[in-house]
Amino acid sequence: MAKNQIPTFAAWAVAAVAVAFFLPAAVSGARDVKAATNKGFVVQGRVFCDTCRAGFETPKTTYIAGAKVRVECRSRTTGAKTCSFDGVTDRSGTYNILVADEHEHENCEAVLVSSPVRGCSKMLEGRERARVFLTHNNGIASTKRFANSLGFQKDIALAGCGQLLKMYQQYENEVQV
Repeated sequence: MAKNQIPTFAAWAVAAVAVAFFLPAAVSGARDVKAATNKGFVVQGRVFCDTCRAGFETPKTTYIAGAKVRVECRSRTTGAKTCSFDGVTDRSGTYNILVADEHEHENCEAVLVSSPVRGCSKMLEGRERARVFLTHNNGIASTKRFANSLGFQKDIALAGCGQLLKMYQQYENEVQV
């Protein structure tokens, strides 16, 4: 019986070694070839309306369809604009802007341009732009880059926002040390 077990063990060992060598090749071959050969990026983010004038997204936040957004890149040394790419949000308030080429030596940001919503067209200070890194030399395999949400502020807060903001204040008091 021991003689029959040795060839079985050897077969399993050979199979394990084969899997160890060929699995990485199979996995890398399964990647999206189009994304791997594409030199550009897709910048994705959302645009919201701060309906409570809180300065951040809340449960009462709405997302803006038709908002105009631009990805701008500037030279790190001179600050001069090197390129820009425009986009518009879909019905969920999400934009996907195709950006050509590599921008390793530039500072790139998603920037608000305009809101189609009357009463919510003032850019929210601190949320009018979001930095994105558009280089393949940063360890990210995907060509999709996610930007922080950008926001506009409603002229007048919605009813019920006071109660909502009190809830945030309550949590803030509980966390203080």
